[in-house]
Amino acid sequence: MKDLPVRVYSPEPAIQHPAIMARDLWNDLKAGRELAWRLFIRDLSAQFRATWLGYVWAFLPALVSSLTFIFLQSQGIVRIEGTGIPYAAFAMMGTLLWQTFVDAISSPLASVSSARSMLTKINFPREAILMSGLCMVFFNFLVRLLLMIGVMAWWKIIPGPGIALFPVTVLSLLLCGYAVGLIILPVGSLYGDVARGISIVTQFWMLLTPVVYPARTTGLAGWLATGNPIAPIITTARESLTNQPFSHLPAFWIITVAALLISLVGLVAFRLVMPRIIERMGS
Repeated sequence: MKDLPVRVYSPEPAIQHPAIMARDLWNDLKAGRELAWRLFIRDLSAQFRATWLGYVWAFLPALVSSLTFIFLQSQGIVRIEGTGIPYAAFAMMGTLLWQTFVDAISSPLASVSSARSMLTKINFPREAILMSGLCMVFFNFLVRLLLMIGVMAWWKIIPGPGIALFPVTVLSLLLCGYAVGLIILPVGSLYGDVARGISIVTQFWMLLTPVVYPARTTGLAGWLATGNPIAPIITTARESLTNQPFSHLPAFWIITVAALLISLVGLVAFRLVMPRIIERMGS
């Protein structure tokens, strides 16, 4: 008979034994894969069960945002040049990518909030909740990718060899969003103001990012694009799809590595603070 796994609880802080904590974290990530998949299937069915438009909601907010700027451009209210491709395709691709980033930011907090009753009653690998939310973000991205392919086909945009970098840019976009989401998770899980503020902050952040306009290199817009960590990610992702020369590749790699490191630190912090958060939830 195979021995059952044994878990030992100690009053000592887990951070005092980083090797053991890293091993336990890795084991819980592996053990929580099946639970994460089942939670993802459950949340996926619940998300669209009571909606008439169904999966259209995965890309409708981004589509409405892009159509607003497309209308302003067509009426001459704003004049945006230097996109290299038809402006409508440029704006749609940018907003679809941006929505994936916003989803990644919201995912950790939304996952913990939806699993509040489970967390206070059942002992299970909590990382499964994060993995489930990440699966939902990736699924929504795949739905948007179908629309993006349709946009490219409609405007006859033929990708070049740079398309090979596109999966990496998507992973970088997810890492950046998840890093931000993990940073705000400890406060956001206790105070509902954070969840409400995400939509406000990301709307303003979008206007400071070359989502619906090309990245500038001079003036205030150029300074904002240089200091905005998401600008090189969005720009590189769109350039990889549209066969344009890469203009921010060094910054893209630096930000991707930084986002990976921050996400790992955030994952460790999640493991350390979750017992106290669960305690506050149950009180």
